[in-house]
Amino acid sequence: MNDIQDLEHRITELEIQTALQDDLITRLSDTIAQMRQTLDLQQSQLQLLYRRLQDKSSGEAEPYSLRDEIPPHY
Repeated sequence: MNDIQDLEHRITELEIQTALQDDLITRLSDTIAQMRQTLDLQQSQLQLLYRRLQDKSSGEAEPYSLRDEIPPHY
């Protein structure tokens, strides 16, 4: 009888571990999805910034400088 109780206890512990692992995997997957969205947004912003920089420098005779972007109060 004691052996059956030991087996039931081990099975219960394994079920708890499995449930906790499933929860962890779900949370990690959600985190990765959020990070991917953030990375995609940052890449889009960087591409837009690069295009604006290219457009600005292609229309002028002299090379584009970031110093041109400093507000007048600096």
